[in-house]
Amino acid sequence: MPFLTQLFNGKTVKNTLLIGVGYMLSPLSWWNDLFFNLPIAYVFGYAVGWAYPDAFLPATVAGYWFSNVLGILMMQSGALDLVMAEQPRSWQRELWIGLGSSTLYTIVIVGLVYWHVLEIPEFLLP
Repeated sequence: MPFLTQLFNGKTVKNTLLIGVGYMLSPLSWWNDLFFNLPIAYVFGYAVGWAYPDAFLPATVAGYWFSNVLGILMMQSGALDLVMAEQPRSWQRELWIGLGSSTLYTIVIVGLVYWHVLEIPEFLLP
């Protein structure tokens, strides 16, 4: 029973949820972009585009980038808290790694869309 108590304690459940939701938002689940990241990015772009119509596309890219950053940071936080609970951590280093990897991924995706390797479905365009 001690194993089950340790497995289902609040900290483990919280970190497992952070890792799971973070994975769905992160660039590691590229197949899931259609269900999570793109709708978040589209809603963000639409909200900003409502106030500033010319900003729809840049705001959509920013929303996509933000959702990827959020996913990476959630995964890092959950995994490191689960694995390295007793060791000191550098939050700045974790933040820079998350920002860097998500930014690189977003640049690659934007480049693939720009050069028409990936096509944006017509129903997503304003």
